[in-house]
Amino acid sequence: MKTISLIKVAVLLLAGVLPTVCSAGTYTLEIAKKKVNLTGKTVEKMAINGQIPGPTLHFKEGEQVTIHVTNKMDVPTSVHWHGMLVPAEMDGVPGLNGFMGIMPGQTFTYTYTVRQNGTYWYHSHSQLQEQEGLYGSLVVSPKGEDPVKADRDYVVVLSDFTDESGDDVLGHLKADAGYYNYAKRTLADFFHDVRKKGWSAAWADRKAWGQMRMDPTDIADVSGYTFLMNGKTPDQNWTGIFKPGERVRLRFINASAMSFYDVWIPGLKMQVVQADGRGVEPVQVDEFRFGVAETYDVIVQPQEEAAYTIAAESVDRSGFAIGTLAPREGMHGPQPEARPRTLLTMADMGMTHDMDGMDMAGMDMAGMEGMGGMHDMHHMHGMHHAMPAQKADDVARGWADASTPQGHKALSYADLRSLEPQSDVRPPEREILVTLGGNMERYVWTINGEKFEKIGPIELKYGERVRLKFVNETMMAHPMHLHGMFVQLENGQPAGRLPDKHTIIVPPGQSYSVLLTADEPGEWAFHCHLLYHMASGMMTKAVVARLSEDAVPEKLRKKVKKTEAGEGHSHAH
Repeated sequence: MKTISLIKVAVLLLAGVLPTVCSAGTYTLEIAKKKVNLTGKTVEKMAINGQIPGPTLHFKEGEQVTIHVTNKMDVPTSVHWHGMLVPAEMDGVPGLNGFMGIMPGQTFTYTYTVRQNGTYWYHSHSQLQEQEGLYGSLVVSPKGEDPVKADRDYVVVLSDFTDESGDDVLGHLKADAGYYNYAKRTLADFFHDVRKKGWSAAWADRKAWGQMRMDPTDIADVSGYTFLMNGKTPDQNWTGIFKPGERVRLRFINASAMSFYDVWIPGLKMQVVQADGRGVEPVQVDEFRFGVAETYDVIVQPQEEAAYTIAAESVDRSGFAIGTLAPREGMHGPQPEARPRTLLTMADMGMTHDMDGMDMAGMDMAGMEGMGGMHDMHHMHGMHHAMPAQKADDVARGWADASTPQGHKALSYADLRSLEPQSDVRPPEREILVTLGGNMERYVWTINGEKFEKIGPIELKYGERVRLKFVNETMMAHPMHLHGMFVQLENGQPAGRLPDKHTIIVPPGQSYSVLLTADEPGEWAFHCHLLYHMASGMMTKAVVARLSEDAVPEKLRKKVKKTEAGEGHSHAH
């Protein structure tokens, strides 16, 4: 029996199903090109240990981990430990903290002490390699007893796959920001609006969008993706096994390049127990909207011996990532119907005035530019999936409208309340404005009016408490991620129970504020986690200066000593 078990493990390792483990807390990861076929077409992508997504790494809180990453490609690469509290030089962003990436043929060794527990993930921070397949999951078990009780525990990684290369996708967006907008409104839609709202309001609405050279159907910059759950297409049907009555923990990770999802499991309530790896007081919901780079841990408890569909529908309604919870392999739950496609509103542009009262005087045919024509089919060759057919009335209004069924509860940031009390409840000493902007015609995205190459860093004093106020002046939602530190959402909860997050979704046309204690010295990337937004300029860095011990605030001295004692060293060879 032992011989058979060893053979099984050896086969799994050779197949790339398991991470290569040298010893406890030590991993070896190899990054290489790989031919894959998920859509009927064989293309070359990038893989970690021969698989997409990469292997799940299991860490323990308090242990020293060592990860050897070997680059077997002909281009530089890197690994960033998303949401992990690591020394700045271990963060894995080329150009920051003296790290220049992992050159072809080289091995870089990451070492650090694990100072947290929960669900996290890792991905390349070089070029557009996330889109090419370089991402994987991290599960960190707590030192003592896990407050989350579960009989089964599954990682559920969502991602968006395209046969195109990331460079080609970005090139299309630069040439035509609406290249992937397959759902532009037509003349028939306009006359439907006339019948529903009246000529004046319908014309004024179209003119406003036309003058801005934007389209209310532009929910996602990139459509036509094949959506994956743990690397499997809906037809391949990833399955998690359960016995009726068991508590099943699902660790959801949105490892997509560009896709937001609405996630639900028909027939099951979900109890949210973690957000971005941090414990929250349990919240029972029917669904949640899932931004790029966020993680949510939920508990479900199926009572029947039946198949339950895990449905993650993209917000542009172009498709699903689908999996199944079932008592045995081979079962399928019911296929969910596509929900109505959302149309953006003037409120999503930060304009709250009433369009119905606008005067038609002085309007011209320029207002029709925002309609999109039936003839606008020149780039349809790039589609992998047709948009769901919809009736004229079959639309939702506004980015936040997920078409949640009546009587169902959708998670809101306001619902999140930290499970553990916050250690720092000081009011902020100052406020830092972070304005999110862009030019869709040129496909340029900015922070405070500048692209990454031109914007200066956000300078933070060690130990200071600041408010970051995001003002989104665009029609897109932006998942903003600060490396190295957690922020606390100002979501209406008491100061001691504000929830931690490492990624914050800032809706279109809105503002949102978070609190930050600058207690991790180093240079930290700060960017939108929509890959092509970051690559087109929506990135800066926050710099927390290293201080001599006598300059460190007294309440943080013990933390600094503990952190320095746990810092590892790296080397490349």
